[in-house]
Amino acid sequence: MAEPGDEIGVVGALVRSAFLVNAVYAESGREHGLTPQQGQLLCVLMGKPYGMGELGATLGLAKSSLTGLVDRTERNGLVRREPDPQDMRAVRVALTPQGRRLAEEFYVETCKRVEKLPAALSAAERDTLADLLGRIIVDNKVPMVFLEA
Repeated sequence: MAEPGDEIGVVGALVRSAFLVNAVYAESGREHGLTPQQGQLLCVLMGKPYGMGELGATLGLAKSSLTGLVDRTERNGLVRREPDPQDMRAVRVALTPQGRRLAEEFYVETCKRVEKLPAALSAAERDTLADLLGRIIVDNKVPMVFLEA
């Protein structure tokens, strides 16, 4: 139960929630030997391989930052570059079998941890929270960067 003076506005609540989720994401990543950015990359690639341009837009990274991230993750044996069947000049980034296993482990563990964050809310409050956040995500056209648990 909130104490008098504990009330925060929507901006503070959203920013502090983002920090909270990012902290959980980073902790889970460290335990799996991943940087937060590598964890994001693996989670995005769980759905399908992506072209570099599409991947950069989804992750919100500049071309040089994305190239470095993919290079490092590729050296670790977690992703591979493959020819794009639609454009032979382009490449797609896909998970390797090792990357898929690690992505699934990281994903499951991270979902468990994030699921605990609203544990003090009732089922109805959790549903309301999901509906409201879902509207914000849709209204702002946030790309799919984490599959639904």
